[in-house]
Formats: sequence, structure tokens, C-alpha cells
Amino acid sequence: MQSKRKAGNFIFVALGFVLMLSLFIYAANPFNAEWKKEVKKNYNIYSMPFPEQLDFAGSIIPLQDEELKERYDRELLTNMYWQSQTLLFIKRANKIFPEIAPILKTYDVPDDFKYLSVAESGLQAHAVSSAGAAGYWQFLDKTGKVFGLIINEEVDERYHLQKSTEAACRYFKKAYEIFGDWSLVAASYNMGIEGVKRQLASQQENNYYDLYLNQETSRYLLRIVSIKTILQQPDEYGFHVAENHHYQKQEIVFIKVQQPVKDLYAFAKQYGCTYKELKYLNPWLRKPTLLTPGSWTIELPKRKIAQRMPINSDTIIHIEPIE
Repeated sequence: MQSKRKAGNFIFVALGFVLMLSLFIYAANPFNAEWKKEVKKNYNIYSMPFPEQLDFAGSIIPLQDEELKERYDRELLTNMYWQSQTLLFIKRANKIFPEIAPILKTYDVPDDFKYLSVAESGLQAHAVSSAGAAGYWQFLDKTGKVFGLIINEEVDERYHLQKSTEAACRYFKKAYEIFGDWSLVAASYNMGIEGVKRQLASQQENNYYDLYLNQETSRYLLRIVSIKTILQQPDEYGFHVAENHHYQKQEIVFIKVQQPVKDLYAFAKQYGCTYKELKYLNPWLRKPTLLTPGSWTIELPKRKIAQRMPINSDTIIHIEPIE
């Protein structure tokens, strides 16, 4: 037993000696010195200057407040140096923003609220939070229904870009009627209208920037603004995306469905498409059936349908149910 312990100690000492020798050789290696010189020359991480003026939805953000300035800096640097995520934001925005912006305008909601969707879901239809919030605007089931979305096992309009954006706009307008301030509207999207009302009352304040809030909500608006800062001028922050690298919205045909569809696999095939293509363009369809009563619009790729039948307009009316 004792001899085994001695042998173990010897092995441990020997390994330590080998490790120290390796480190000495590595440090003394002239190639290593050259490598370190190259790294120092070519690998640099920068702190970015603060903008002269920063705003959200027309409201100037008071960066003279040092605490606020630090919070903004944190969000800016986090998004700058999480490069893969921010590159995806930039690429997706090219496809998604042209769909969101006109809806915001129709509802008289400031254009800056499109960046809220980036902060919420990363512009991903299938994003789902640990709390069960889902879709582009991260609606909870109950809240989505309150603002007009159909949500059941078969149809979930939280995953429908246009309809969920309209629901978000209805929320923003309701919150603005209460607060009269777009920054508080954005904060309430994270914290809830009642939560913001309680904080305003208890702290006797009337704007977002003077409130002491939980960490998530105190970061929330500044995260949105930092995303806006980078996406508006990506080159200034080191993001270079070639035009053909942006994600593009493909040409689609709208299929009007006014009767139950018992088999969406067959429905897709009838139009020369795969079920995968149907699901990609219609993430709100949660099952391979559409039996929920109503009139629905299903999007399918135009290039596929054009191979099967002549298309005289952007809309095909489909009335007969598929068995």
C-alpha cells in the first residue's frame, strides 16, 4: 500500500516537471514571440465613442446621466461583440422589417418599435421563451388572445408575422393611451402595464429614465436602442454584410382557404410544393390540418406553383376542401 502511494507521488512530481518544462520551452520559443506580436498587431478590441445624441421614438435619451450612460454602453458592447447574433439580426432585418414597418405606420406607432421585435425574438418566428411567450413579438397565450390573436392547437397566430405585429400595435396603442410616453410603452411591454403603473406611482416619477426598475426592464429599452444604433449604421460598428448575403423574402402566392383542409401534406403537393415549404412560410399552422372555422390565407412559393399552373395574379382562390 505504501509503495503504491510512493509510486503515485513520483508520477505526480514527474508530470509537474514535464508541465513546467513545456511551459519554459513554449515561452522561450522565438516563433511564439512572433505569434504574440502578430496577435497584438492584428487582434484589437475597441470601446466605441458615445453618440452625440441618442433617441427612442423621438424622445431624447439623457446620456448626461452617468448611470444611464453605463447601462447603454453595456448593451452596445454586448451586441457589438456578440457578432454572430448581431450579424443574424442584420440579415433577418432585410427580410422582416419591410413587413413590420408599414403595419407600425398604419397604427401610428413609431418606426423604432420594429427594433423591439429584434430584442424580443431576434426576428425569429419560432422563438419561445421559458415562460411560454412565443413568436416574433413573444406574446403569452392569454395576452395574445386579449389582443385579437387566434391561438389553439392547430392555429397559433403568434407565429404569423403580420397578425402578431397588428396585435403588438394594438398593445402599444392601448399602453400609449395610459402613459402618453413611448419609452414607458416599450418598458411596459417587458414589465406589464400594471407593473409600470405601480413603479411610477410608488417612485413618484413620470418617465422611464428616472425609474429604478428590476434588472431586466432597466436593460430592456437600452438594449432596443443599442440594436437600433448598430442596425442603422452597421459599418460604423464593424459589421460588413454584402448585399447578396442579406436574407430575402421570396415571391409568394396567397391561397385563400375558406373550407376545412383535412390534409395539408396533400394540399402542399397539389400546388407542387413540399410540406416543409408550406411550414416555412406559414409557421402559424401548427398541425397538418386546418379544420378551425374561418377564412385563411396560406402563403406558398410562387416559383413552385408557376411550374404547375398559370398565375395571372398574386392570389389563387381555393374553395374546395381537400379530402
